[in-house]
Amino acid sequence: MGGHWLAELDGRRVVVEVPASSANLGAGYDCLGVALDLTNRVELEVRGWSRGEIELTVDGEGTGELSDDRENRFVRALEAALVEGRGELPDGVGWRVSMHNKIPLARGLGSSAAATVAGVVAANALMGGPLDRDAQLRIATAVEGHPDNAAAALLGGFVVSASTPDGVEAIRFDVPRELRAVLFIPDLRLSTAAMRRALPKNVPLTDAVANLGAVGVGVAGLAAGRTDLLARMTVDRLHEPYRAKVYPQLPRLVEAAREAGALGACLSGAGSTILAFVDSMTGISRVEGAFAAAAADTDLEGRILVVQPRNAGARVVSTG
Repeated sequence: MGGHWLAELDGRRVVVEVPASSANLGAGYDCLGVALDLTNRVELEVRGWSRGEIELTVDGEGTGELSDDRENRFVRALEAALVEGRGELPDGVGWRVSMHNKIPLARGLGSSAAATVAGVVAANALMGGPLDRDAQLRIATAVEGHPDNAAAALLGGFVVSASTPDGVEAIRFDVPRELRAVLFIPDLRLSTAAMRRALPKNVPLTDAVANLGAVGVGVAGLAAGRTDLLARMTVDRLHEPYRAKVYPQLPRLVEAAREAGALGACLSGAGSTILAFVDSMTGISRVEGAFAAAAADTDLEGRILVVQPRNAGARVVSTG
């Protein structure tokens, strides 16, 4: 690796922190997302003379499960961003990666997107920051496959995003400070791929129109601070009814949160987490009770977590 630009970084370390995210938010299939104050922290060390070895340690969610090779989502994104910024990687470069994960896997809370964004942000920090936010989001989306979770994890806040022939468009704005997300996180894993297979290739025009109206009103409402319009935005007709065939407890859990006074409730991403928005301590208590009762009624084990939407996106904690 002598003479290669990365040789100068041998032994360098970067620590990044990336938030969880919830995508779709009901009607906004594949285009809406919000960052949540539940984070993964990843420490990276460059190992220039390791003959390509990757040393991975995981503390918390995903312990003993995540791959320790170049198919690891963090490593894939890290190396893709380095190639984007510098054109190539030297033979024999390896990585020491230490993950401290709070985001559950396969629960619809953006764990894979968080790993992807962490890799891109870490690479950019190693290179001295040549990639702007648009480039970082484009790379993360290419690795992730779609931009909704990646945009929220990278940018923070509430994000509207879409892949276009010219790249990824993402518009973010801060979430109202009083808003909280009550999460019911079941002991049930649902893969995004399996949940996508449950969807039809064609949907009724009336359902498509209903979702368009819900997204338009909901996004405009949130931008104006109208959290009451979450009630409409979180009602979906394009994916949740079909996913309920795979996840039969879904309708009961969502309806329980709405009946308890949630501002809106929906499946988080591809699930299995159910997300309910509230804006008061009373609302939190009522929704927590409703989730607990509905879970017991449907024989679904899980835990309840209250988190604040996070207006800060991924960040570099330290370099050295």
